[in-house]
Amino acid sequence: MTAAPPRTTAAPAGGGEAPQATVAWAAAVGQRAPWLAAFSRRAWFPPALAAVAGVLLALAFPPYGLWPLAAVAPAALFVLLRGARRKRDTFWLGTAFGVAFFVPLLWWLSNLGILPWLLLSVIQALMLGGLCLAVPPLVRLPAWWLWAAAWWVAVEAVRSRVPLGGFPWGRLAFSQADAPTLGWASAGGAPLVSAVVALTGGALAALVTARAAHRVVPAVALAGSVALGACGMLLLPSAGDAGDERATVAVVQGNVPRARSLEEQARVEMVAENHIAATEELVEDVRAGRAERPDLVLWPENATDRDPRNDAVLSARISQVVDDLGAPVVVGAILDAPGDRIRNAGLLWLPGSGPGEYYAKRQLVPFGEYIPMRALLGGFGDLQLIPRDFEPGEEAVRLDAGAVRLAESICYEVAYDGQVRDQVRTGANLLAVPTNNATYMRDGNLGEPEQQLAMSRLRAVEHDRSTLVASTTGISAIVTPDGETVDETGPWRREVLTAEVPLRTDETLATRVGSAPEWAIVAIAAGSLGTALYLRRREGAPASSSASASASGPASASASGPASGARTPTED
Repeated sequence: MTAAPPRTTAAPAGGGEAPQATVAWAAAVGQRAPWLAAFSRRAWFPPALAAVAGVLLALAFPPYGLWPLAAVAPAALFVLLRGARRKRDTFWLGTAFGVAFFVPLLWWLSNLGILPWLLLSVIQALMLGGLCLAVPPLVRLPAWWLWAAAWWVAVEAVRSRVPLGGFPWGRLAFSQADAPTLGWASAGGAPLVSAVVALTGGALAALVTARAAHRVVPAVALAGSVALGACGMLLLPSAGDAGDERATVAVVQGNVPRARSLEEQARVEMVAENHIAATEELVEDVRAGRAERPDLVLWPENATDRDPRNDAVLSARISQVVDDLGAPVVVGAILDAPGDRIRNAGLLWLPGSGPGEYYAKRQLVPFGEYIPMRALLGGFGDLQLIPRDFEPGEEAVRLDAGAVRLAESICYEVAYDGQVRDQVRTGANLLAVPTNNATYMRDGNLGEPEQQLAMSRLRAVEHDRSTLVASTTGISAIVTPDGETVDETGPWRREVLTAEVPLRTDETLATRVGSAPEWAIVAIAAGSLGTALYLRRREGAPASSSASASASGPASASASGPASGARTPTED
């Protein structure tokens, strides 16, 4: 007796294959991995896999740094979304992925409190879940992995702008500081790096979901996207050329006490004295010949807890050490502003003349440097520790000190493409990222400073600029234009870094074209989604007419015969 064939999804009356979009993801898994078939039919299984994929994406970022997972995790999400039948399934798959990604990625935020950490993670996850509703229509198009990669970049573009100025943390590009794809930043910035990584993920998903007869094209696409990513190594700027103008720079990490709570950290004193003392040690090293006199010294964000221009004692202390050193110092200062507000600024302090020009931070941290709806929310919990809002800066400012023309991106700003680009476009030949990470390192968690350093390394490559990272507590670093860290400090220690770095003024392609690559990719995503929705409506119209014809009588249906030329979605 001949064994009965395995049970499969029923084909349409015309004898053709069922459109893949109507095949449940569970069935697709069962075809390729029969041992998973029993699990894959359970409702909890796809969301559980989505959560696993989200955790894998978190592992691609520092402090773990498993950067190949930045392509694998989106591939898993694409596979899951391709099999989702209902909008609510799509939404919850994307949300499960998002929660499992953002919660571990932003673990360092728990030092501010469990509620802020989880609230931000859930908001970002819900946004991702809603944006995932665009994926099922896209996967019905030919070469769908291309449009899925563009969709991912569009999602990052949205997250980087809304709500409250956006939250760019967690973009694929920021996981690639040690990957060959980093070089693409010099051609199109972070959006192009994310696009290359997402393209690899999309091609991998297409290969996994393709039937055996249709695997050649996605296999070629996967090989091509991997090769494309590897070509990034050819685009990396050089660490230093013989013709480069050079400067000796110093980064001061003065350190602060390791406070046990946020309230204690808000009361931390002596931060300015710590950085003055560390700079005095540098003065002694220069006088003793152990260090070269720097052309510029960088202090971190919030290295003074009050306006040194309006405090005679503090002003005299800073002027003394700057004069003794004989070199300009960029002081991370809190400056007074009109209307009982303050500014987070980098203040240039010159030997012999004292404080001069300053750059005021423009991209402020909501609920950190200002409280939205303060009248309603300002009295809750730790928000009471922020008694007044910061005043944002109004424009890009370059700080000139001899041969050095410095552009600053203060802490959180380094995640924003436009802010960094605007600063470099002022004609700067050196990039600085002063930061204060003490709040996020209280329990020994180095996730935030390591993630921020990875962003700084990408910016160095993107704009072909040496980059200085100065932190109150770590991690401070000196980065060359090829993204390599030539020296860095450990956490929670007083330390001074010195190095000679190239000063460059040429603009990379990424600096020149600005946000054009991102908007082009977003336009591709929007256009492909519009095309997919149009085709779905057009394909639905004949089906409605056919149903009406059937209702008019079997004779009509017989005369017409079965439809044999119906178009089905691509399977590659």
